Amino acid sequence: MDIIQRDMSLTGQPPVNLSVIQKLATVLGISGLGILTLAAFQNNVASSKPLFIFALLAIFIGILIFSYDTYRNKLPGIKNDGVWLHSLTNRGLWGWIAGIILTGFYVVLYFYPSYLGLNNDGSNTGLIAFFDPLSIALSGNPASQWFVYGTLYTIAILAFGIKFIWKYRHNRYEKLRTLSVMFFQTAFAFIIPELMARLNSDSFSLPYYDLKNIWPLNYYNFEQYRIDGFISAGDVGLALLFFGLISIFIVTPILTYKYGKRWYCSWVCGCGGLAETAGDAFRQLSDKSLFAWRVERYVIYSVLVFVIVMTAAVVSSYLGADTSKYWLTKDVFLLGVALLLTLIFALIFYFKREALTKDAKFGAIGYLVIILTLIGLHYSSGKSLFIFEAESLRSTYGFLIGSIFSGVIGTGFYPVFGNRVWCRMGCPMAAILGIQQKLFSQFRITSNGSQCISCGNCSTYCEMGIDVRWYAQRGQDIVRASCVGCGICSAVCPRGVLRLENASDVNTRATVQRALHIDESGVRVIG
Repeated sequence: MDIIQRDMSLTGQPPVNLSVIQKLATVLGISGLGILTLAAFQNNVASSKPLFIFALLAIFIGILIFSYDTYRNKLPGIKNDGVWLHSLTNRGLWGWIAGIILTGFYVVLYFYPSYLGLNNDGSNTGLIAFFDPLSIALSGNPASQWFVYGTLYTIAILAFGIKFIWKYRHNRYEKLRTLSVMFFQTAFAFIIPELMARLNSDSFSLPYYDLKNIWPLNYYNFEQYRIDGFISAGDVGLALLFFGLISIFIVTPILTYKYGKRWYCSWVCGCGGLAETAGDAFRQLSDKSLFAWRVERYVIYSVLVFVIVMTAAVVSSYLGADTSKYWLTKDVFLLGVALLLTLIFALIFYFKREALTKDAKFGAIGYLVIILTLIGLHYSSGKSLFIFEAESLRSTYGFLIGSIFSGVIGTGFYPVFGNRVWCRMGCPMAAILGIQQKLFSQFRITSNGSQCISCGNCSTYCEMGIDVRWYAQRGQDIVRASCVGCGICSAVCPRGVLRLENASDVNTRATVQRALHIDESGVRVIG
């Protein structure tokens, strides 16, 4: 006898129990995690290659089987599947437990790797020794805590990426960008740097280089030890250094002008890749309040200013003053930075002052801080910045922003703050791309307000805390510095109100509509 649903619930039924297949997949995945945990305490487990292979495969295959059984019988399309009814995805008990476990793992990984078995003076033990065979096969070196982190990071993006593709299988854009982040993480962030390390010898040494990490996200790329490493590596090292420079001044502005910050934040970046795949279940937890938006603007642009200041301080600290030896002296460098920033700010204020509105105040304050710092660097001596050591400030930044913010809080607290808290509040790359996107990019999300039914799906699932519905109700284009162009707002819209477009696409569509006498609602007008 069929069961007829007689209630008027708009959110669907409470979550059903796990199926037998899902339970088996859960057991398989947890067994893999259990072996990794045992390896941290038992050296005989850590020395077993078969157990290592089984543990990684168990985690990967367990996620795939669970995901496949979850979505195989569901119709394509995004629906409200009781996301606010689950403890894990609604800041319930399981959400907090998951956040605490992830955060604890990050704290140990970043600051106490010896507890995981890292031994710089001898052979690794415990969990890190468990990853030695794979590390030696790729780079020829024993594993470090960062190799363990990179391996698990890549597995998470690949496994949850496949889950993401099954979930959003009705949307071509979502599938393509997920395949893109899976590729860039696996090839550019994991395999290529390890293979590059295998090329190193006593006479040739390349610094570890993730090719897709661009300054200011890669804030340490221009420190003296890395510059020395690039130069000592000859033509290959100089080519990598040159690639880093053109990525900043040529590649990034051109691609952002054409495609917005989505080309990086949603298609290339590893942080964004993990947020979109492993963190997809928590995207609705992003704070949409006005207070959160204000905090976001203050914090992220403060981080950007600090990165610029620290980069200038570190570079100037190892440049000399003898023009007969080097054309790029400390004074030439500082003057060049000041002139470049002055030119950029002057052009922005002249051509885009209408678009800046209140942001002009933030820009003026940031510019003033940077210029005053450059003046201070000019009169400072050695490796100091006013009363502080440049290296000490850089280390402080690396600890607070690079470790605590991006790692411990940004990723460990997915189940509490949402999946993009680092991208919203702390990523300097997101900040600089956001400025370019808002002021110069052709990319925008267009909306057709006449078809909006105010369901709120777009705002609910916006991981960047944007109230998309507010724009959609008014038929306004969404051009926000924080938007990463993930496209989920468009994917979850039941009426097709939202489109990811470039300005040229918008103009072409408007021209066609006028030629065919089609109004904004899509209805052809006669006469």
